[in-house]
Amino acid sequence: MNATAEAVPRPAFSLAGRLRISLRIGAMLLLLLGCVPLYYVWRILRLRNPWPRLFLGSIARVAGARVRLSGEKVKGGAFLLSNHVSWLDIPVIAGASGSAFVAHSGLADIGLLKWLCEMNDTVFVARHDRRSVHAQVEMVRAALTDTGALTVFPEGTTSDGNGLLPFKSSLLSALDPPPPGIAIQPVWVDYGPNVAAMAWVGEEHGLDNFLKILARKRGLPVTVHFLPPLTPQETTSRKTMAVAARDRILTAMSALR
Repeated sequence: MNATAEAVPRPAFSLAGRLRISLRIGAMLLLLLGCVPLYYVWRILRLRNPWPRLFLGSIARVAGARVRLSGEKVKGGAFLLSNHVSWLDIPVIAGASGSAFVAHSGLADIGLLKWLCEMNDTVFVARHDRRSVHAQVEMVRAALTDTGALTVFPEGTTSDGNGLLPFKSSLLSALDPPPPGIAIQPVWVDYGPNVAAMAWVGEEHGLDNFLKILARKRGLPVTVHFLPPLTPQETTSRKTMAVAARDRILTAMSALR
C-alpha cells in the first residue's frame, strides 16, 4: 500500500499514548455495535442507508480528524479522484461525501475488513487480472449508479502527502468513456503541516500507522478540497483524465501552501 522503500522503525508509545489508543479503539467498537444493527434495519426496509457515512465520519472524528470542507461535491453522480496519504483518507472522504470506494481485491481476503467494506458498497478490483477487466469496468459503472459517488485513489498507493505520485490511467478504465450524467471531480485531502507525522509511507506496517494516529494527543485538522470537475475536453480518454485530475490537485497544492 505504501510507496517508498525506506524502512520505518516500529513506534514506541508512552503510557498516555497507549491509553488514548485503548479509548479510541473502544469508542470505535461502540460505534460499530451501534451502527451495524441500524444499517441492517434500513437495508431490510429498503431505505436509503445513512449509516455507512455516519459510521465512517464518526470513525474519522474518533481518530482525531477535525474535518473542514472547501468547495462542494458536485450534485448527482460523481467519480472522485483523490490523493492518498493514509487509511484515514477513507473515513474522512466517506464522512464528507458519502462516497463508496474502489479497492484492491486483496482486501477482500480479510474477512472482517471485507464485511465492513461491502456495507459501504466497496468495489473490489484485481488490477493485474486483464481477463476480467470488462467485468470489473461494469461493476464500477453499476456502483456509480447505485451509490451516487465512488472514490478511487489513482496513485495506486499512499504517498507522503507533500506531492503526488503519477496517476495510473488504468484505474480509470470504467470512465473511458465517462458514463452519462457522471461528473469526474478531483479531490485533495490536505493534512497541512501534520502530513509528515501521519503519512503511511516506506515499510511502515498498516497497523503501526493506525496506532500512531490513534496515539496522537492533539486533534488532526484536515481539509477536504472538492476541486472543479473535469471539463468535457479533459475527459476524452482515461490518460487525459489522469493528467487533468493530477494537474488540478497539484495546482491547488501549489496555491495553498
